[in-house]
Amino acid sequence: MLREAVAFLAPKENGVYLDATFGGGGYTRAMLEAAPCSVFAIDRDPDAISRGAALVAQFPGRLTLMEGCFGDLVDLLAAHGVACLDGAVFDFGLSSFQLDDPARGFSFRADGPLDMRMGRSGRTAADLVNSLTEADLAALIREYGEERHARRIARAIVRARAEQLITTTARLADIVRSVVPRGADGIDPATRSFQALRIAVNEELDEIARGLAGAINLLSPGGRIVAVSFHSLEDRIVKRLFADAAGRGPTPSRHDPRALTTRSCPILRLLTTKPVVPGADEIAANPRARSARLRAAEKLAEAA
Repeated sequence: MLREAVAFLAPKENGVYLDATFGGGGYTRAMLEAAPCSVFAIDRDPDAISRGAALVAQFPGRLTLMEGCFGDLVDLLAAHGVACLDGAVFDFGLSSFQLDDPARGFSFRADGPLDMRMGRSGRTAADLVNSLTEADLAALIREYGEERHARRIARAIVRARAEQLITTTARLADIVRSVVPRGADGIDPATRSFQALRIAVNEELDEIARGLAGAINLLSPGGRIVAVSFHSLEDRIVKRLFADAAGRGPTPSRHDPRALTTRSCPILRLLTTKPVVPGADEIAANPRARSARLRAAEKLAEAA
């Protein structure tokens, strides 16, 4: 969705932009090439920051890389004297570098340590599967993985770890597959459980809410925000926050006392009433893009 995202952002000369999820630097490069602007880019993965050094050298004085969580973007930008933005882009998917490296533990396609941390600190997925109670594991897998077999999977994990701690991606995937049948959709039975653990390890949903809210507040009038999601939990947060900021959130019942209070004036204008999805050509070139959903909005010049 790179082409569509940059089209919505419409980078301008001397503008200041944020790439909240630097990853491989694709969005950052596209913005820098689109206009003589400045980009501040965030990634919690120190490997991504190291890889970005070449891009910094290619665009001297125009790109600043910041290691940290995008939920802390207001403080990270303030440390560099940035108090307003002309645009911000978020891409919540894993980078190919993370997904394709077995040592990071994000994928079950190759065996590796059960890690899943986007950064290098905090609890790993192995810590969670080997310490949470069966009830807590089931709740985590059900909520973050939207997995209807969550209780069955949690029970199998607890039973397996009693014999030997679960420390690799292959073993966890095999445990899940042993109790969940492969569906007609062809999706690996372990997919939703791995998603759930990754979200929990990195506290992704809280990060998304904090990061989007911070970016919206920093946008200058006319500034634009673009968010690319890859599953329903992410897209739901983006949709709700954008709708609320655009004054399109649900209204309380007339019997609810909150209906008597004055609603806040809209601060965003929605540029996408429905999510933009990738075209067939992009999906063919990059099958991982098939679930992408892009939403965009613009900061209003003044209260309506």
